[in-house]
Formats: sequence, C-alpha cells, structure tokens
Amino acid sequence: MKKLWIGVAVVAVLLAIRGVGAYNTIVRQDVAVNEKWGQVQNVLQRRGDLIPNLVRTVKGYATHEKEVFEYVAAARAKLAGARTPEDAMKANADLSSALSRLLVVVERYPQLKADRTFTRLMDELSGTENRISVERMRYNEAVRAYNTSLRVFPDNLVAGAAGFRPKPFFEAEGAAKEVPKVDFGK
Repeated sequence: MKKLWIGVAVVAVLLAIRGVGAYNTIVRQDVAVNEKWGQVQNVLQRRGDLIPNLVRTVKGYATHEKEVFEYVAAARAKLAGARTPEDAMKANADLSSALSRLLVVVERYPQLKADRTFTRLMDELSGTENRISVERMRYNEAVRAYNTSLRVFPDNLVAGAAGFRPKPFFEAEGAAKEVPKVDFGK
C-alpha cells in the first residue's frame, strides 16, 4: 500500500511539474505575441508620422483635393485611437485605402513626382511599408506558436484553466486580395 501512495505522489509531482512547464511556456509565448504586436504598432506609428508630411507636400500641388486629405487624416486618427489589435488591423486597412486614394491624386500631378521632398517621403513610406510587412509576419509567427500551444494536449488543459485565449492573426486587407488592374494605354 505504501508503494502505491509513493507511486501516486510521484505521478502527481510529475504532472505538477509538467503543468508548471506548460503554463510558463504559454506565458512566454503570450509575452512574445504582445512584444511583436508592440513592434507592429511601432512601425504603424512611424507610417502615421510620415503621412502628415506627405499630405502637406501633396497639398501644395493639389489644393482642390480636399476630400482625399480629409479621408487620410480621419484614417490616421482612427489608427492612432485603436485600442485592440482587431481595431488597429481594421484602422490599418482604412489607412492603406486612404493612402491608395492619395497616390491616385499624386498620379494626376507629374511635377509632384519630381519634387525632392515628395520623393524622399515616398522612399521613407516605402521602407516603412516593408517594415510593416516584416513585423506583421513576425507577429503572425508568434501568434501561430501561441495559438498552437493553446490547442495542443496537455497544454490546452493548463491554458483553459489559466484563462488564456487565442490571439488574432494580422490578415491582409480586403483590397490586397483583389488583382490590380494594369493599364499601359495611358
């Protein structure tokens, strides 16, 4: 009988150790997801900081395009006010759409493309868009690892008991799924 109790105690200790290990792994992954999300916010903020300069430069050439400028400003404010990753992802999609509209305006003003300030800002914006892409990928990798841990047995038991919930992936905006129209006739 004594051996049975010792066996039960050993199994209980091993299960407790495994449970603590699973909990610590999930906590580390949760922190990694939050860290990666912070970096996504960092590069989104960088883009948000570049946009007013870009808008001011374009405004100098296209003063009658007021609606587009207001749309860009509203989308930027929405991104700045986002409180959750889901809100930020939606606001980012709106801002990307606003930037697309702004770039359509730019196409109407060939002399603007020759402006050094505009060219420098577009280069910075392009670099920032690349950074956003990289950080989105890193965030999604961290989310994948975290969400997988929440679903794998026996970690899922620990995750459920501790109240961990899946995190959202940063997905492509709806417009990114559409095939672009190319017209060399103009």
